Amino acid sequence: MGWQIELTGTAHKQLKKLGHVEAKRIRDYLRERVQPLEDPRQLGKPLQGQLGELWRYRVGDYRLIAQIEDERVCVLVVRIGHRKEIYR
Repeated sequence: MGWQIELTGTAHKQLKKLGHVEAKRIRDYLRERVQPLEDPRQLGKPLQGQLGELWRYRVGDYRLIAQIEDERVCVLVVRIGHRKEIYR
């Protein structure tokens, strides 16, 4: 089975603003670690409070905020940012 990885327009812009090395590391993480899993919840952690339906993935100092859509077998990356700024 394999999960489809999609980025929102905002997440795509945030990924482009990162340096080449960081962007490649995030793309590789999504492609090699998250996409082949049977359940992408194995690697991530659920967020709390108002963002409770979203999941967080850690890639070095960066965080990926994603929505897991079981019916579409899709991990939709909503935001990408440095750990100090992502939750603001």
